[in-house]
Amino acid sequence: MDNEAKIILAFLFNRSGKTALTESEMYLPLSMELGWFSTKEAHAFVDQAIQQELLVKKDGTLQLTFAVDQVSIPVGFTPSKKFFTKEKPEKKKDGDVVHLLAACVSEKTGRDDKDVLNEIKQVEKEKNILPAVAALFVGKRYDLELEEFFDAVETSIIKGNTR
Repeated sequence: MDNEAKIILAFLFNRSGKTALTESEMYLPLSMELGWFSTKEAHAFVDQAIQQELLVKKDGTLQLTFAVDQVSIPVGFTPSKKFFTKEKPEKKKDGDVVHLLAACVSEKTGRDDKDVLNEIKQVEKEKNILPAVAALFVGKRYDLELEEFFDAVETSIIKGNTR
């Protein structure tokens, strides 16, 4: 991420008047209030900011790793969508969706990717369901919010049934 990401984050924190925000206090303004991103894009942006160490999770909140007052926010600022030009999950094959879901479950639960994939395969066999649906099922076992994957799973099911 570059300067634009810092501007977006500084804008959100300045706007809120807080030094720490919950994830929903980040997603809602980005997608619903400001209309800058879709819900999926807002989640991806926050995840990317965490990976790039612009945000850190502390005590269930997100905090900036840089000083807000060091960032100049242009008047009338609106972010570009350049962060989201790479291929999105709904355009990928069923196996890719399963791996994306497995990675999400692994990241949010601290479990090993291979263990999560094995659990998905086990659920798939036990319940006689498609791999992508089994991946959603496993994620829900851990009370994870997986709505961002629903479109990708639906697309993989439709494509799988037309063959």
